[in-house]
Amino acid sequence: MDNPGHMSASPAETPTPPSPPWRDALKVYLEPATLRMLALGFSAGLPLLLVLGTLSFRLREAGIDRTTIGYLSWVGLAYGFKWVWAPLVDRMPLPPLTTLLGRRRGWLLLAQCMVVAGLAGMAVNDPRHGLTPLVWCALLVAFGSATQDIALDAFRIESAEPRKQAALAAAYQTGYRLAMIWAGAGVLWVAAWAEVAPAAAAAAATGAAAYQNGAWKTAYLVMAASMAIGVVTVLLSPEPVPGAPPKARSAAEWLRNVLVEPFADFIRRYKWQAVLILSLIAIYRISDVVMGIMANPFYVDMGFTKDEVASVSKIYGVIMTLVGAFVGGVLSMRLGVMRVLMMGAVLSAASNLLFAWLATRGHDLTALIAVVSADNLAGGIASAAFIAYLSSLTNISYSATQYALFSSLMLLLPKFLAGYSGAFVDAYGYSSFFVGTALLGAPVLVLVALASRLTATASPQERR
Repeated sequence: MDNPGHMSASPAETPTPPSPPWRDALKVYLEPATLRMLALGFSAGLPLLLVLGTLSFRLREAGIDRTTIGYLSWVGLAYGFKWVWAPLVDRMPLPPLTTLLGRRRGWLLLAQCMVVAGLAGMAVNDPRHGLTPLVWCALLVAFGSATQDIALDAFRIESAEPRKQAALAAAYQTGYRLAMIWAGAGVLWVAAWAEVAPAAAAAAATGAAAYQNGAWKTAYLVMAASMAIGVVTVLLSPEPVPGAPPKARSAAEWLRNVLVEPFADFIRRYKWQAVLILSLIAIYRISDVVMGIMANPFYVDMGFTKDEVASVSKIYGVIMTLVGAFVGGVLSMRLGVMRVLMMGAVLSAASNLLFAWLATRGHDLTALIAVVSADNLAGGIASAAFIAYLSSLTNISYSATQYALFSSLMLLLPKFLAGYSGAFVDAYGYSSFFVGTALLGAPVLVLVALASRLTATASPQERR
């Protein structure tokens, strides 16, 4: 075999295994590997809002101008460029952590410690006394979080056979979304609970913003302590055994294996078909990402209050995403990843048409609940199948690097196009915008149909 990380077989040589019974498909959610991904998904989802959405709320309450807050959102670019250092996370040992815990768990623990240290630093720094220390701590959180994502994706891919990847992805998404509820709504509840009542009342009486750094300090320290869920899980988990990387005979060979080979391997395995696969990855979530940029301005323009949006979109919507992730994981095991990938693409595009209908309703809370529910359910199904698909494309010898490349690529084009969404709405209105984002999903259907043909002739991973 030319490439030990890749196996090729014709349909006759590799018959499709029969679908497991529904009971067996559901039992996978109670397996230790799946439960570990639930806890580690929580650890992965916790930092994101604390350096983006929640931080912007805190800074605005502290009197920081909106322009500065916008610039500070660039902290999140660390997530888009994690593929740059992913090869090091994939192959470089971390003495003594690698010796004590293994390659994947060693990097996970280091990344989690960086997140905890950064959150603690953000807790003790008052933005009213200078933003520089707070920004450096936020960068540490973002870098540690992105590094955790790299190591965790590899850990997940190497922890179970391909047919169980959708269930692990669903468990990961569930933990991730629960963490986003805790880091979004939960941190606000903790900060409100920790406020000193007389000071808050006095500030409200004078019309001030009622900013109390002590309350935010408590809230961020609670968030830092919440990372213990991930730390304990890493310490108690077994290290997956993907096979030891080959020994390099020189520094140049080591660098080639670490920095070049993961990308060259993907091109060798798929040749011209790599263009099709990368194109699908680049635009699969384009409808959701482009539409999502204008979702909150749309809610405001439709007259929905902050309480209504928070309850329906940020909490109830997240719950529906969890349901969708669960459904997507089960269906992927029963029907196959590619069928559910197509289903997710259709539902994601169609749900944007519901927003076009909602734009004609004005302030209609019942309609908002129905549309947000359908949109998040579709997004959960699509995400579970998409993560399983990305996992199936990786060579287990380079799982961290290749998955980091895929997960970064899927946001670049959609984020670029999303920058023009406001200008489009100003020119043509919300209804036309939402219809346009739905039409952006049409090429995705074609690419999914073409990519599904590849699975009959190629098996991208060699499993235990």
